Amino acid sequence: MFSNDLKEKEMSVINISDMSIEACQAFLNYMYGNIIDQDFLTHRLNLLRAADKYDIMDLKEACHESLLEDIDTNNVLERLQNASLYHLPKLKICCMQYLVTFGKMYDILEEFTLFIQSADRELIGEVFNEVLYVWKGF
Repeated sequence: MFSNDLKEKEMSVINISDMSIEACQAFLNYMYGNIIDQDFLTHRLNLLRAADKYDIMDLKEACHESLLEDIDTNNVLERLQNASLYHLPKLKICCMQYLVTFGKMYDILEEFTLFIQSADRELIGEVFNEVLYVWKGF
């Protein structure tokens, strides 16, 4: 941006409107190799978005692995949607297993119902295929 005749060069500013200042700072810290663990954990969803947007595969994989570690009823639906959106197969499988195999969708039935009403149809189909697969095993 700064090496071509773009407005960023003229103004010496890059506007990143889809990221908070704190998340942007964490992103820059990651890029320069000095991010602290707590900042990574706090901003990992924003870092995942940035990694996907700017095609930074090692950061995307680090976020993917980190998001696998603490799936719970408070974050499973958001993580499932992010797994689908950012093509994170391990996270998607783990979230579906958490919901279906371990029966956690019954613990968050109201949120799950809203998810079914608003999520991508393909993702909903995958969840129901997992439900059928598990029920078939009984």
